[in-house]
Amino acid sequence: MQTIHDWKDIPDFQDEQEEADFWKDHDLDAKLMMGSIHELSTKESTTITLRFDPRMLSRIKRIARSRYLNYQSMMKQWLSERVEDELNRSPSEDER
Repeated sequence: MQTIHDWKDIPDFQDEQEEADFWKDHDLDAKLMMGSIHELSTKESTTITLRFDPRMLSRIKRIARSRYLNYQSMMKQWLSERVEDELNRSPSEDER
């Protein structure tokens, strides 16, 4: 059984059978699963406005729909993951 440690390691499937065959031999890492769960915070949130090219926003919404997610929640998750990646980068990686 192979363990998936990054969401990018999950391919796009042509159909449900192909997906079922993939998951017979693969499993998600527990840390990956826990990191994808959005915990409600008791802290107040701040509303911001972002301007997007309509085509880009359409593509984002299409991706979210394919994952059965709200597009705004998915974008917050992406930003959260990216912030963590940036914070975990070593200073030597910035010099490359």
